Amino acid sequence: MTLPLPRAGKFLFALAGLIGMSARVAIAGPPFLTDDPQPVDYQHFEIYAFSTYYRTGPDIATQGPALEVNWGAVPDVQLHLVIPMAGAFPGGGPNAFGPGDIEMGIKYRFIHETKHRPQFGVFPFIELPAGSADRGLGNGRTWYRIPLWVQKSGGPWTTYGGGGVVINPTPGMRNYDFEGWLVQRDIGDKWTLGTELFRHGAVDTDPSTRPSTLWNVGGYYYFIKPGFQLLFSLGHSVHGAPESDAYLGLYWTWGPDASKHP
Repeated sequence: MTLPLPRAGKFLFALAGLIGMSARVAIAGPPFLTDDPQPVDYQHFEIYAFSTYYRTGPDIATQGPALEVNWGAVPDVQLHLVIPMAGAFPGGGPNAFGPGDIEMGIKYRFIHETKHRPQFGVFPFIELPAGSADRGLGNGRTWYRIPLWVQKSGGPWTTYGGGGVVINPTPGMRNYDFEGWLVQRDIGDKWTLGTELFRHGAVDTDPSTRPSTLWNVGGYYYFIKPGFQLLFSLGHSVHGAPESDAYLGLYWTWGPDASKHP
């Protein structure tokens, strides 16, 4: 079955990251689907060079090479930009490769974490239709994602999650909810490993399209802590529609007093 053209771009950018970052030593967000409320530190930058893979049935969608840039513009506020190349490989062909939709967002943390209270933040963003919907590389229209995220840390452990809604006005697509939760742990000085459950509703109006819940495992390897890292994850659905996803990327961060970057 050939993947409907808007649907390829939709799944690619909605499920394979749609990425908001953390400035912790063990970053959150990429390589996972679940995000966190923690923005980049004030006046700090993050860059991700990454690729993603998403499969449903015989149809495959990819990002890569792709570039993400995050900037701590003001305290508790992060500006976010993703510029990807995209690939669409439907089971019935034809294949396509080219520029994908451009992602822009703002992460705002409005409650800080304390000993007894988690931190809270929102990370709304828009996807601009820069990719060709006719070739399966984009959604065809601007669409929006509006989530609320919460996070709590203790010792080597961190847990975070939340959810929200996707608003997609493209004909044949539908608005839907999503939810995710993740637990991760620092292991020595070089590794952080985590696991998550992430659920999303049906994304289009095709009667055969079902919600799906995915289980992912992944983590980070620190070449230089925290400035340079390898990120990776791999997962598959455990309920609902059959889906698989993967992420591989490199991460850099820098800014004032970078050696004290939390």
